[in-house]
Order: sequence, then structure tokens, then C-alpha cells
Amino acid sequence: MSVEYRIDLDAFDRNLRRIRETIAPAAHMLVVKDDAYAHGLAVLVERAWREGVRWFGAFDVATGAAVRAVVGPDARIFVWLIGGVDDLAAGIAADLDLGIGDEALLDDLARVDAGRTARVHLKIDTGLHRNGIRPERWEAALARTTALVAGGRAVLEGLWSHISEASDADDDDARALFLAARAAARAAGLAPRFSHLAASAAGFARGEFREDIVRVGAFSYGIRPAGGPGEAELGIEPIATLVATVTHTGPDGVRVDVGSLHGLPGVLAGRFDVVTPAGPRRVTAIGPTSLTVTPWGSAAAGQEVVILGRGAACTATDLAELVGTIGEEIALRISPVIPRVYDRDTH
Repeated sequence: MSVEYRIDLDAFDRNLRRIRETIAPAAHMLVVKDDAYAHGLAVLVERAWREGVRWFGAFDVATGAAVRAVVGPDARIFVWLIGGVDDLAAGIAADLDLGIGDEALLDDLARVDAGRTARVHLKIDTGLHRNGIRPERWEAALARTTALVAGGRAVLEGLWSHISEASDADDDDARALFLAARAAARAAGLAPRFSHLAASAAGFARGEFREDIVRVGAFSYGIRPAGGPGEAELGIEPIATLVATVTHTGPDGVRVDVGSLHGLPGVLAGRFDVVTPAGPRRVTAIGPTSLTVTPWGSAAAGQEVVILGRGAACTATDLAELVGTIGEEIALRISPVIPRVYDRDTH
């Protein structure tokens, strides 16, 4: 063994079940952007489908098409990074649900001759400004959508938005805007089947935000929020473990074959422990392809060292909190050149 990223699929199943129980009766949309948060798209999507997940949040059209190839025709796959006419046409061809957060995309949709009706989820900007149609332009967007529906170009399947999750007060204001936007859509004669507003944190903490669907990414992979409740409190568990091998021993330290090019920020040197055969040891230096650990008496080349994640001294969020970011940012840094190994013992 050299470096491996081990994924416990049974732990993934348990997280999915925990999410389903927590947000019921809302449906879980499993967000699988960035190669399923760097855990491996195809394997995780197939496993989630077997576990009963029927909605997937794929971020962009290319990822949505990849999900479709794995799970077949019956899944609902939502994408929201759409670049224009070509993306719209490709998304319709792949039978994706299209998140529209820009009025210009409604004009583009009128130009697409896809031979089938587009499933549209219209996004209202509720204050986060992560795209979305501004409230003062909402009536105009509804009018354009009504024309697309009347012309057989689209069906309005959903309304959605992002919230900041910065404070309950901010989120309450955002929800009020969202509800007003939905009321305006209904008053305009549009009848969206689905509403979705919450992601992981709000989906767990605030029942009134769950609506019909909750978009849950990080919690699905056992990544807790920075500065928030712990995994045990949430009832989730990390599903992945980064493991590396001792390559050199000496009085000044033990060298392990994983480094910054594998995804460990160099600024973490001296700030966290890894788990060795002799117990936790402090990382004293992080180079491009190796890190140095405080020595132990029985250290030998070939021994396994648990770097982060499941069974480690630190999770991705633990490391993120040391450098002022969030756990998914650390998880997404894990290099794609590291083999993903599934269903091996990660305890």
C-alpha cells in the first residue's frame, strides 16, 4: 500500500438512512457535485440508488448526464450551473431538471428546439446572491415562464433557492421572500410541484424549511458543519479515511508518503495529529509528497498511518476549523490520483 482513500459504503448507507428519517416527509436530494465530494461519483450514486435515493443534485449538466448513465431513466437529477443554449439542450436531452436562476436562460430556453418539454425549477434570490432572480424581477420572470409553459417549451416543476445559514433571523427573512415568490407564482397561474430551500444544516435543524425536498450533500458523507454540532449530535459519521505508509524512519521524524500535493494544506504542519501504530503523533512538517511525524520507537517502513477521516484523530472539519474554512473544502482537496478503495475496514 502507498496512499489510499478508503470509503465505507455501509457508513454511507447509515448516513442516508439518518437523513431520510430526519427530514421526512421531505425527499432527500443527494448532492453529488465535485465527484460526490471527492468520494467517487459512480460508486456513491449507485449505492445511494440502491438505498432508495431518487433525487440527485448534480450541479452541472455534464455531472447530471454522468449520474443518468449510472442510475438510468427513473431518477430525478437536478442541475443548476447552466451556461446557455447548448447546456440547456444537453440537459433536456439527458432528461434533467433544470435550475433556472437567470432571466437570460429563459430567453435561451425559448430558442432551444429539443423535441421535448424542459422541466424547470425557477430560483428566487432570497439574499445569498448565489445567482437567482431578484425579487424586483420576479414578476417578469414569471411572465416569461408562463409563455414558455403555454408554448409547450417548459413545465414549471419547482421553485427553489439557497439560504446563507448565517443566522436564524437571516434565514427567516430569506424564507419569507421564498414564500412570497411561491405565492406570486401560484397567483400567476403557475403550479410548481416541488419547493426546495434547505440544505444540510437547515434541513436538520429547522423543520419549517424542509418543504418537499432537502438538498443534502456534506452530511451524506459525514462532513459536519464547521463551528456547529458534532457528528454524534447529528447522528452522522465520516465515511472516508485517508491512509498512508511510512517510507523512512530516523531520530528526527518518521516520513509518510502523503503531502500537500495529495490535498493536505501545508499550513496545517505542527497543528494536528495522525494515528500511528503507537498512537497519535504530531505532524511536524508537510512537504509536496510527504509529511513528517514525531517518531516512535517501533516505527518501520511499510507501517500504516491514518491521516484524517473515519478512525483518525481529525476529521475533515476538524482540519478545516484550524484554517478557518469548512469541512467540504478539505474533503474536496483530496487528490483524484489517490485510489478510492471501497468497503474495506476503515475503523
